[in-house]
Amino acid sequence: MDLRKLKTLIDLVADSGIAELEITEGEGKVRIVKFSQTPVVAPAPAPMAAQVVAAAPAAAPAAAAPAAAPQGHAVKAPMVGTFYRAPNPNSPAFVEVGQTVKEGDPLCIIEAMKLLNEIEADKSGVIKEILVENGEPVEYGQPLFIIA
Repeated sequence: MDLRKLKTLIDLVADSGIAELEITEGEGKVRIVKFSQTPVVAPAPAPMAAQVVAAAPAAAPAAAAPAAAPQGHAVKAPMVGTFYRAPNPNSPAFVEVGQTVKEGDPLCIIEAMKLLNEIEADKSGVIKEILVENGEPVEYGQPLFIIA
């Protein structure tokens, strides 16, 4: 899909009343999701502020153990962007620590250049650690999850 089509689709979603649009063209797939821009007092990004509060207790154990090398398979960020644990602020997180996942299950979303990219498990197993907090920027190759 060329950039002009993509820009047109983004503008259509932004100007319309729809919240989500998914288009498949050949083997390419584009999903555009519009978040509400409600003001929030928290220092986190506005679209996921409600999830940041809910995600903090679950992410605290992962943040407390950076000294020990995590055991298991690391799912790494395939791009630079902003990490989100849920598809929107009112939804539960895709995965929690201790949850069993299969290869291909969605783990999180990375927002890059106003596009939301769903990151899937590349291995089956149990989520042992979530290494990134909701709304946090991530770098290419940065470990996001540990699956054992």
